[in-house]
Amino acid sequence: MQTDPALTGNSPPPGRKPRRATARFMLDHPLHIVSLGFGSGLSPVVPGTIGTLFGWLSFVVLNPHLTVAEWGALIAVGFIAGIWITDYTAKKMGVDDPSAIVWDEIVAFWLVLLLVTPATFTGQLWAFIVFRFFDMVKPPPIRYFDRRLKGGFGIMFDDLVAAFFSLLVIALWRMTI
Repeated sequence: MQTDPALTGNSPPPGRKPRRATARFMLDHPLHIVSLGFGSGLSPVVPGTIGTLFGWLSFVVLNPHLTVAEWGALIAVGFIAGIWITDYTAKKMGVDDPSAIVWDEIVAFWLVLLLVTPATFTGQLWAFIVFRFFDMVKPPPIRYFDRRLKGGFGIMFDDLVAAFFSLLVIALWRMTI
């Protein structure tokens, strides 16, 4: 989950005002379209949750057409390219980790869904809830990485750690039933 500069103290370079994520900003460059989750990050409320919902919907749409290996490749490329893509958009916005950038949530939630599939709708819903918990609350060590790692790698990595903890909780829960 990303935060507003007003809430975190993240600030643009001296003399530069942060840019808001708008449809116009998003359409200024193709990398912004991806970073902002094809518009899902433009939500005025809970953009990370809306971006994760977009990730869930896109997974459901794409899953019948992709093999596990293709998903793995898409997630790996999405993560690696996401480092550069999200860094570019964050710099243009003048904020370290803008809440409107949701590509990190999308890729991380794809990983969660891939590793819990096959799962019923209810199972996917619980995966969503657990992932959002870890992404929003950022318990240690997620908070450590969120605060220490900067740029596109930092934007992408803390969500990958949230995905790992989500998968760990789901695996432990499955062991008990």
